Amino acid sequence: MKRVIRKVAVLGSGIMGSRIACHFANIGVEVLLLDIVPKELTPEEQSKGLDISNKNVRNRIVNAALESTLKSNPSAVFSKKVVSNISTGNFDDNMKDIASCDWVIEVVVERLDIKKLVYDQVEKFRTPGTLISSNTSGIPIHLMAEGRSEDFKAHFCGTHFFNPPRYLRLLEIIPTPETKPEIVDFLMHFGDKFLGKTTVLCKDTPAFIANRVGVYSIMALLHLVEKMDLSVEEVDKYTGPALGRPKSATFRTTDVVGLDTMINVAGGLFNNLPDDKAHKLFELPEYVKKMQENKWLGDKTKQGFYKKVKGADGKSEILALDLKTLEYKAQQKIKSSTLEATKLVENLRERMKVFAKGTDKAGEFFRTSFFGLFEYVSDRIPEISDELYRIDDAMRAGFGWELGPFEVWDSLGIKNAVEGMKKYGNEAASWVHEMLAAGHESFYKVENGIKKYYDIPSKSYKAVPGSEAFIILDNIRPTNTIWKNSGTTITDLGDGILNLEIHTKMNTIGGEVIQGLNKAIDLAEKDYRGLVIGNDGANFSAGANIGMIFMAAVEQDWDEINMAIRMFQNTMMRMRYSSIPVVAAAHNLTLGGGCELCLHADHVQTNAETYMGLVEFGVGLIPGGGGTKEFALRLSDEFKDGQIEQAALRDRFLTIGQAKVSTSGVEAAELGYLQKDKFSITMNRSRLIIDAKNKAIELAENGYTQPVKRKDIRVLGKQGMGIVYAGANSMFAGNFISEHDKKISEKLGYVLCGGNLSQPTLVSEQYLLDLEREVFLSLCGEKKTLERIQSILTKGKPLRN
Repeated sequence: MKRVIRKVAVLGSGIMGSRIACHFANIGVEVLLLDIVPKELTPEEQSKGLDISNKNVRNRIVNAALESTLKSNPSAVFSKKVVSNISTGNFDDNMKDIASCDWVIEVVVERLDIKKLVYDQVEKFRTPGTLISSNTSGIPIHLMAEGRSEDFKAHFCGTHFFNPPRYLRLLEIIPTPETKPEIVDFLMHFGDKFLGKTTVLCKDTPAFIANRVGVYSIMALLHLVEKMDLSVEEVDKYTGPALGRPKSATFRTTDVVGLDTMINVAGGLFNNLPDDKAHKLFELPEYVKKMQENKWLGDKTKQGFYKKVKGADGKSEILALDLKTLEYKAQQKIKSSTLEATKLVENLRERMKVFAKGTDKAGEFFRTSFFGLFEYVSDRIPEISDELYRIDDAMRAGFGWELGPFEVWDSLGIKNAVEGMKKYGNEAASWVHEMLAAGHESFYKVENGIKKYYDIPSKSYKAVPGSEAFIILDNIRPTNTIWKNSGTTITDLGDGILNLEIHTKMNTIGGEVIQGLNKAIDLAEKDYRGLVIGNDGANFSAGANIGMIFMAAVEQDWDEINMAIRMFQNTMMRMRYSSIPVVAAAHNLTLGGGCELCLHADHVQTNAETYMGLVEFGVGLIPGGGGTKEFALRLSDEFKDGQIEQAALRDRFLTIGQAKVSTSGVEAAELGYLQKDKFSITMNRSRLIIDAKNKAIELAENGYTQPVKRKDIRVLGKQGMGIVYAGANSMFAGNFISEHDKKISEKLGYVLCGGNLSQPTLVSEQYLLDLEREVFLSLCGEKKTLERIQSILTKGKPLRN
């Protein structure tokens, strides 16, 4: 049976319900969001003479919850426009409307009795055969299905989204014995491809997979703090980016999520897992109990492990909690020889070995915490999962770990780690010893570009299911690399398509990247039929290497800057006018030069989470790699019947002049960075490279022909510059921009309008590129521009001077 999701009902509009509703709206699904009817009027409603029958009153709870979610930062929606996909209502008046929905998702309060009352109503109105699921994180799924009809049970499943649903990629799928297998398969596929999730099949055990392992890890750490006399600052330094974890590390994350949330989940595990070897670790340490009593629950109560205060000078300062005295104090800088050593190691797996060999507190912390974690996760098979890769998937997608526990274990060498564990009183599960005895020395291995995991029941390696739908560059690079330099690697993706991977720091674009781009085009034009530019790193590209520009400008080596910018421009033009289709696979930060690269690609296959923008204005420059030229070209194409549209000029100018960065791939199109019919959105980041490859194949097979360079770009000359200058003067007079901002604005307008032309004129791309480069060079000679660049390079902060 073909199943299509056109309309979804979300029952419960709290934080999770509203955000789940927003994420379905993001992908274009119609959403019905329902909640309870208020029991009484507010004073404001009474003053207006309203009664409980009024629709606005009856929908007050759901509308207020949705409004609150739409104000949240970061945003729950890709664009304000998607909000129109959501309609609201209440359980009493609108439960009947779920009859038209293809999927009903229950997200009400975590009480079984209340959920069952809601399901009684769902049974009355739900159309047989439609999906029904619960987002519970703490109630056994099978208990919720008790007493329901056979059709309800067959189509019922747990679908546990992680908060916030837009950004955290984990979706746990928890079937009951009565759930039809095809329903499970559908949810796994839909969550992956359409919702952009890492879907993990879970058993119906307490806290499922991610929270079971994640909360164990946090609770073990909370106890380890006392044992090793660790400070809040030390723990967050040890468990942050150096370890491949989010910047918020452990205690900052707990403050954001809420200490009460962690306490509730830990309490549930303590009560429901009396036979767990780690049972005592789920009991709260005394200092956490006191924090709970004091209601120091984190951001929601304005203090937790950290507290933001204002000093005597009026400046804000974030204090850290002393876990022994429970007093807040100024944060201490953490010094560690182990951490210093890890800074020299880019590869995370190699960095794990440095941690494990550390001779200071950080090394001891690593061994104590990870050896305990290795024991715990190995003991959880087959209790929470039959396959080890599901545990790694859940921890990466749900908790933001770059490496799951079995992947970390692999990086240390299983045998070495098992021997180390014994010294710390930890013992790996018997199946690990059996695996080693049989000569298998890793949990994962790659064969012919396919990632395989050790399957315990068969005692052999099997392909990770679904991996054939992805292209993981790490897996194919060893065998498919055909050229590389210090900043790029060219890989054969198969089917006549090459991939250029940038792997400089933050994937910035310098001379080595320009060389790689030209080499990739050379190779593709000669022997292949298309080129993808993409990577598996954290970002597509944070832009051009401004450090190089700064050094040359300080030395006043204008010829070198001119040559570098000309080379960048020429490479962008060569890419645009090559004989093969070029597809950029954009994701996360796609800024400055990275954005300009996308502007010149034939197609941009963009991940939904793409933050794209021309941000050069922030460092006192204008886009110099063809970005300003490209906006002038697109502006020309927007003029209708030769008429000057001031609004179009203003919008294009402000996008660059305000250094606007999209908050999603959808918004990148709204800002003009992506063009209609020349971009596609991939929801699941893991599918991005293969989707880009398929697009390159499609363009080639549809008869791609080499474009002709444009010579018909209509620019407005002085007529347009007058509009720009008037706007810049007005903003300066109102103290909205500085004098240097005004100067940059005028120079930006000069290029967008084609310079000092007496009337609207048709010009070529090269004409505009020359203007762009001329202005870029002139701004490099400005003292205030150099001050802005220096601020970014040394402090990481923009300077307004």
